[in-house]
Amino acid sequence: MTGPGNGTATAPRVTLAQGVRQSLTLAWRTLVQVRHNPFELTDFSIQPIMFVLLFTYVFGGAVAGSTDAYLKFMLPGLIVMNMLFVTLYVGQGLNTDVTKGVFDRLRSLPIARWAPLAGRIAADQVKQAWSIVLVLAVGLILGFRLGSPGVPGVIGAAVLLLAFALAFSWVAVLVGLLAKDAERVQIFGFTSLFPLTFVSNVFVPVDSMPGWLQGFVNINPVSKLADACRGLMLGGEVAEPVIASLAWALGIAAVFAPLSVRVFKRKI
Repeated sequence: MTGPGNGTATAPRVTLAQGVRQSLTLAWRTLVQVRHNPFELTDFSIQPIMFVLLFTYVFGGAVAGSTDAYLKFMLPGLIVMNMLFVTLYVGQGLNTDVTKGVFDRLRSLPIARWAPLAGRIAADQVKQAWSIVLVLAVGLILGFRLGSPGVPGVIGAAVLLLAFALAFSWVAVLVGLLAKDAERVQIFGFTSLFPLTFVSNVFVPVDSMPGWLQGFVNINPVSKLADACRGLMLGGEVAEPVIASLAWALGIAAVFAPLSVRVFKRKI
C-alpha cells in the first residue's frame, strides 16, 4: 500500500494473532527442510551420542568406580550441557539467514517483522526437544534408570530445559546478529560454553573440587540446572534448584532479549 500523498510504501498492519500464525508457518518451513535434508539433524544427533559414549566409558571408571554409577550421576548434567551447545545453532542459523539475504526476502512479505525471528527460535525448540529425547534414549540403552519420580519427573525436567533453552536462545540470537559469519558464532560457543559447563557439577561432584572453586560452581546456572534435572529424574531436592534455574532463565532473558531485539531492528 502507499502512504497518503507521497507514494511511499508502508508496512501493512499485522495483528498479534496473525504474527503468531506467521511465526509458526516459518517455523514449519524450517522443520520441513529436515525431511528433505535429514543431514540437518546431524549436529543435533551425532554430537549428543558421542558425548554420552565418550564421557561414560572414558571417565566413568576413574570418577565413580563404574560406568553404571557414573552414567547415573552424569547423564542429567550432560543433557544440560548438550542443551546449551545445541542452542548455539539458533545463532548460527540466524546468522546464515541474515548474511545470505533470507531475511531481506522475508521482509518484503506482508508479515510481522518479528515473525522470522520467532519462527527460527520456535523451530529450534523442536530440535532441542529431539536432542533431549535422544540423549535420554541412549542413556537408557546404556543402563541409565529413572528414580522414583518416573515419567512425570522426566517431563518436568524436559519442560524446565526447554524453558531455559528459550531464555538462553536470546544469547545465541545476539551473538548470531553481531557475528560476521556463522563460524564466529561457533567459536563463541567453544570459548565461552566449554568453561561454563566444565566448571560446574555436570561431570564431577562439587566437593571433589578445590575450595576456592566450589563457590563459583555452586552459583553457576549450569550446576543449578543439572541439580534440578537430577532431582526430577532420580529423586532428591527439587524446589531450590528449579527455582534457581528459573530465576537464572528470567534474568538471562531480561538482559539479552531487549538487546537482541534492538540489534535485530537495526540489522533488519
